[in-house]
Amino acid sequence: MDNKRIFITGSASGLGCALAKRYAKDGFSVLVTDVDEGGAAQTAALLEGKARRVHAMRCDVRKEDDFMAAADWLERQWGGVDVVVNNAGVAVGGGIADVPMVDWQWAVDINLLGVVRGCKTFTPLFRRHRGGYFVNVASAAGLIHPPLMSAYNATKAAVVAISETLAVELAPDNIYVSVVCPSFFRTNLNASMRAANPDVAHLADGLITRATKGADDIADRVFRGVARREFRIVTHADAKAAWMMKRFAPVSVYLKAVKEGSKQIMARRKA
Repeated sequence: MDNKRIFITGSASGLGCALAKRYAKDGFSVLVTDVDEGGAAQTAALLEGKARRVHAMRCDVRKEDDFMAAADWLERQWGGVDVVVNNAGVAVGGGIADVPMVDWQWAVDINLLGVVRGCKTFTPLFRRHRGGYFVNVASAAGLIHPPLMSAYNATKAAVVAISETLAVELAPDNIYVSVVCPSFFRTNLNASMRAANPDVAHLADGLITRATKGADDIADRVFRGVARREFRIVTHADAKAAWMMKRFAPVSVYLKAVKEGSKQIMARRKA
């Protein structure tokens, strides 16, 4: 990538911030965006003197106008963009009978339609400039679907499906796609999580805070995967093993393994 310009949603903190730092290290111009405009500005301040150029903007991924404003700014100020990272996301936990519809709608609007809006807005720009790269952040929950996470699982699985579709649909336009599927890593996703009961919230909090990988580790893996044009970037070995089991083992064997794994996790929570 010659010009090396990147746009990242949800980059005030967590993986988005880590990705901004990693791409700045490689000499990219970085447009940092988040619904938290002050947080985006703080990330941008961290990149001063490291990125080739850096700018912060507010972008609420629920608003198509915010994406259009970012795309217009990039064309006017930097002559376009090379990589678009649809990273912003939220977590919802709880059983199917417990999660209110308003939380389903919240998750769909951000996790799923936020990615749709990003891809829809920037595809025409990429086509005009004869190429580009979408990096859509899903989750290992988009490949394997544990209990008590139906809203989260469904939105992340949809991001995987959209990414698979676009990888083929946009290939003739020299537009590449990667979908990122991390398992639990240390981040602040749990801070905004909507959980239907305290046990689910406490369980998620424990899995995130005790994770062996941090956001910087995931960002580095994403950077290397995109450089190799990997389509599916699965960042954790255990998630990849579970996904392989789901693909190739009999359904009964896979479901039994999921049930046993869930029991062990809950037992650790109660211990």
